[in-house]
Amino acid sequence: MSAVYARRRMTNIVALVLSGCATLLGLMFLVWILWITVQNGLGALKPTLFTRITAYADQGGLSNAIVGSLIMDLIALLICAPVGVLAGTYLAEYASSTKLGASIRFLNDILLSAPSIVLGLFVYVIIVLPMSNLTHGNISFSGFAGSVALALIGLPVIVRTTDEMLQLVPGTLREAALSLGIPQWKLTVQVLMRAAFSGILTGVLLALARLAGETAPLLFTAFGNNFMTVHPLDKMASMPGTIYQYTNDPNPALHAIAWAGALLITLFVLALSLLTRILFSRKKVSYE
Repeated sequence: MSAVYARRRMTNIVALVLSGCATLLGLMFLVWILWITVQNGLGALKPTLFTRITAYADQGGLSNAIVGSLIMDLIALLICAPVGVLAGTYLAEYASSTKLGASIRFLNDILLSAPSIVLGLFVYVIIVLPMSNLTHGNISFSGFAGSVALALIGLPVIVRTTDEMLQLVPGTLREAALSLGIPQWKLTVQVLMRAAFSGILTGVLLALARLAGETAPLLFTAFGNNFMTVHPLDKMASMPGTIYQYTNDPNPALHAIAWAGALLITLFVLALSLLTRILFSRKKVSYE
């Protein structure tokens, strides 16, 4: 028996060492990426970055790109958040053990793993090209088309998170509410969704964090704009699109602005991640 225990102990030690090395390797690359981003972007963080537009090139800033990204992300959330929450609620409470629910979850997983550039091309075909036909052949890129593409990316994230968070709500809450004669719809809206609110909001914020860094679908939909615009039917600049544009330019000054934009997006995603951690920890405490 001592030989068996010794072998198990050695196996456990080897597994712990390999796991620790893998963790350190992943953290090393993460810290490396953050360090390079901060090192190259911190020096370019100037007030003009938030007050000037990209039309001034190396003497300009990112104000139009920041505003454009915020508008498109907000419109995308207004599209995908209600649909995603309602779809996730239906899967968790009305189709949890049905074949239809399993099929919807399978299709949602496919959409979740679909390349973002494919979704951008899809929106290009169903929105940009038809609008171009209405304008006598002029390609009608728009911020609204970019928002629809982003909404398709964020939708499966919210559906999956809402579904899982509602399933985590203790069954005793359902039993207690139903025993009092509360209708199913009122149980879902006033009891279950309140109990899972922090988790659902976490899913929405995670979707927003993903949308903030998407570039490929915006190249086929919003396209970009060197000037300030807030109208969703006009071509609209975005932070990821501007970063992509500036990194392809040989001008080192534009590279510095691109690094500053990358740092801003990183800080934005970091803030959202910290907020989701706080909300998720509160949800765990409330369940306990």
